[in-house]
Amino acid sequence: MNKIILATGLAAFLGLTSCSDKKIEKEEAGKFAVTNPVKIDTAFTKEYVSQIRSVKNIEIRAQEKGYLQDIYVDEGQYVKAGQLLFRIMPKIYEAEVQKAEAETQAASIELQNTKLLADKNIVSKNEQALAQAKLEHAKAEAALAKLHLSFTEIRAPFSGTIDRIPKKLGSLIDEGELLTSLSDNGQMFAYFNVSEPEYLDYQTNIKGRGDSNVTLLLANNTPLQYKGKVEVIESEFDNETGNIAFRARFPNPDKLLRNGETGKVLLTVPVKNALIIPQKATYEIQDKKYVFVVDSQNVVKSREIAITGELPDLYVVQNGIAENDRILLEGVQKVKDGDKIGFDYQKPQDVLSHLKLKAE
Repeated sequence: MNKIILATGLAAFLGLTSCSDKKIEKEEAGKFAVTNPVKIDTAFTKEYVSQIRSVKNIEIRAQEKGYLQDIYVDEGQYVKAGQLLFRIMPKIYEAEVQKAEAETQAASIELQNTKLLADKNIVSKNEQALAQAKLEHAKAEAALAKLHLSFTEIRAPFSGTIDRIPKKLGSLIDEGELLTSLSDNGQMFAYFNVSEPEYLDYQTNIKGRGDSNVTLLLANNTPLQYKGKVEVIESEFDNETGNIAFRARFPNPDKLLRNGETGKVLLTVPVKNALIIPQKATYEIQDKKYVFVVDSQNVVKSREIAITGELPDLYVVQNGIAENDRILLEGVQKVKDGDKIGFDYQKPQDVLSHLKLKAE
């Protein structure tokens, strides 16, 4: 009987010991690193959606009415300044030139005859002056006719790339009708909109933003190999959006960029008292970012945050948490909302010292 009791007690003791060990293991396994957000003055690179435009981009339109007789270029072709692009059928304008030249010749002969008569006092000097004026008028008409004739040849005003040519040979062209567009893509402009607070920080914190050099991220998420430079800020804010337009110039020697492309300008934005957290302390659900906040009872609570900027390994938080909140630093994939945890607190300065950061 005593042996039975002893065996039972030993089993109970072993069971309690086993449960205690498992409890200790669970508590140890449930310990996580916790820290606080921290406020610092820093600068981060922000993406701005941009519209890419050629430094020179114009519409080439017909200046005279007529049939499209010749097309000397093709779509997408590079042309040089002064190169002949199109010809409107010139016959009617050539006839106008011949008529004007004939009238000029007749007026010249008439002036000579009048001058001879005026020298002999057969006609007055006023008659001679009138003949002179008639000749000048005829010369002006001839010059105008030649100008109209020259308009039948459409030439490139500068070197660039030809866009789409909507009209075909033989089309009847009206005065002012679009023939094509011409773009000089040697250098490109990227226009992007900046909010008023960011504009003020950019203008007043020159040290924080470094220089005005910017990067262009193309539509396939690859950066353009050439750096650009912010050179113009427009004079007025948009009343509806509260933004102001910046313009950056990018070299384009490879002609990779074309007028009308889109991209993202990466601009260094200075921020004072920025609330910083490590990126690894966050998780994402349906394009929204969250952190786990540890309350006074050591219970983790999921909280959505808004991100205003990004640094290497770090996020700049706009709202959702405060500087005195304790957030879960590691193990965000191992806990769930409402779990009670044990934790080791790490000072945010110590955490940041192991991460990449550009701070003042």
